[in-house]
Amino acid sequence: MMSAALVMSSACALLPDEELEEELPAITPPQISKKPEYEVTTTTLETKVQGIGKLMSTREENVYFTLDGKRLKELNIQVGDKITAGQVIGELDVDDMVKDLRKRKLAFRTQEIQMKETLRKRDEMEPVEFEQAAIAFEEGRQDLADLEEEIGKAQLTAPLGGTVVSMTAKKGDLVKAYEPIALIADTNNLVITATLSKSDLPKVAVGMPVTVDINSVGQFTGTVKQLPMVTAEEGNGGGGGNGGNPEGGGEQDGPENYLIVQLEKMPEGLNRGTPLSVTIVTKRKENAVVIPLSALRTIGSRTYVQVVDEQGKREVDVAVGQQTSTQVEILEGLTPGQKVVGR
Repeated sequence: MMSAALVMSSACALLPDEELEEELPAITPPQISKKPEYEVTTTTLETKVQGIGKLMSTREENVYFTLDGKRLKELNIQVGDKITAGQVIGELDVDDMVKDLRKRKLAFRTQEIQMKETLRKRDEMEPVEFEQAAIAFEEGRQDLADLEEEIGKAQLTAPLGGTVVSMTAKKGDLVKAYEPIALIADTNNLVITATLSKSDLPKVAVGMPVTVDINSVGQFTGTVKQLPMVTAEEGNGGGGGNGGNPEGGGEQDGPENYLIVQLEKMPEGLNRGTPLSVTIVTKRKENAVVIPLSALRTIGSRTYVQVVDEQGKREVDVAVGQQTSTQVEILEGLTPGQKVVGR
């Protein structure tokens, strides 16, 4: 028996090993991404435009001399000073004109004496000769009056009471006529002003609701009170409501150059020049039927959506109204509760 077992074991050792079956990994079919579906809803839809602005005074004026080519002899104001209407702001150096006036007055006294003599001899003179003498005398008197008026322009007074908010000149400067040297504002009466883009301004009308965000103060509600004044340049394609030139130089930069907002309640403690932003609601519709903008599709002039229901997907032509950055109003073609397919 032992011999037989040895023979059988030897025979098994001579047989080849049986091959193991290869295990193949399971193949998972790729999943087809499902496009998002959105429900058609109703909401209060608002179209808005935004702009930036600042607090300005209802009355502010550039002040300037009308006498040209003189040095600024005295300047009695500084930025931040409170001044009253009629207060002397500055004075030009017109000493040369004053000396000239004295000389002319002395010379005119001689003309007065001559004129008195002419009047005594009037009956002995030809009418034309007397008329010429009278004209020459009046011209001399008018020259003195004109020079006195010019000297009077050397003193500049404040046209209104308020605060000096900016200055562009200093003592000793050579002054040009009508070139602003300072800006005075009535800081007790402030107004909300804003600038809009050329494309947004035509969408705005007086009375539209506005939200104003004043830096470091908070948000307030109001309405559009006044649109910016349209100049000839703006009417020919220039800037629309972008304000005038910077303070203290060039053309007057007043509130009339901006869109003005009237708040329901003006907060206290505001400062002129504080920056702000405005948001104006140009259109508002309650219970508007809306879908996400991503669900709207267009091909050429056709506007449509894909509606999904128990019957599957189908294309439906729609008419659209207002659009925001995320939603679009559907005027025709859909009803609330339906579902549309996004992209």
